[in-house]
Amino acid sequence: MRLTHVGGPTLLVELAGWTLLTDPTFDPPGRRYDFGWGTSSRKVTGPALDRGDLPPVDAVLLSHDHHADNLDDAGRALLPSAPVVVTTVAGAARLGDGARGLVPWASTVLTAPGRVPLVVTATPARHGPPLSRRVSGDVVGFAVHPQGAEGGVVWISGDTVFHRRLREVADRLTVDVAVLHLGGVRFPVTGPLRFSMTGRGAVRTARLLEPRVVVPVHHEGWSHFREGRDGVQRALDRAPDVGRRFRWLPSGVPVDVGG
Repeated sequence: MRLTHVGGPTLLVELAGWTLLTDPTFDPPGRRYDFGWGTSSRKVTGPALDRGDLPPVDAVLLSHDHHADNLDDAGRALLPSAPVVVTTVAGAARLGDGARGLVPWASTVLTAPGRVPLVVTATPARHGPPLSRRVSGDVVGFAVHPQGAEGGVVWISGDTVFHRRLREVADRLTVDVAVLHLGGVRFPVTGPLRFSMTGRGAVRTARLLEPRVVVPVHHEGWSHFREGRDGVQRALDRAPDVGRRFRWLPSGVPVDVGG
């Protein structure tokens, strides 16, 4: 398995002959985006790779389509070139063009001649505090594994806080590589409420799932993040039992994570 961190939540996942792209964001930095309900954020860092630098992508795994830090204009323009887009049910209805919408624990199978089918299962995500769905909208994570393969899965958390339904992920899946969306998002209008996972939440998630490798993403590049790499690392330094599992990816460089 090989991972390339493009920036923010955008990750190239090369697995079993398949190339997947998560939450495509390729706009240049500088613009402020409205997230609704009085919230907004400025993009401060551009992608490590341009859209034209990407290899052919077999599928896009889109945790949600309604926030520009997970799908910006350039990322949206890329979607028609992807043979398959997997996202939330609401997102698929908005996107159209055959996008596959999944509720948590529903699956779809990617098939192509000469390749082992790849199973993609949506997992629960909560993009904020309890009862925040009306504000933050539907979000899913993804569990990915070759059909019939033994061993663990690649789990991509999507934008989520630590919440009770992550226990379902631990109970149902054997996670080999966990990709965690972090950043501890807060907005002035919502005060201390968090809308994505903190370093402490990452430690709790790693202890719950016990993956071989944890890859932190989506903790930099936008003004609404309140906890970057340094903040996450402080939480890891207090939890050496799980800190050794974390692997920080260099931007734009393919990294073999085994599996």
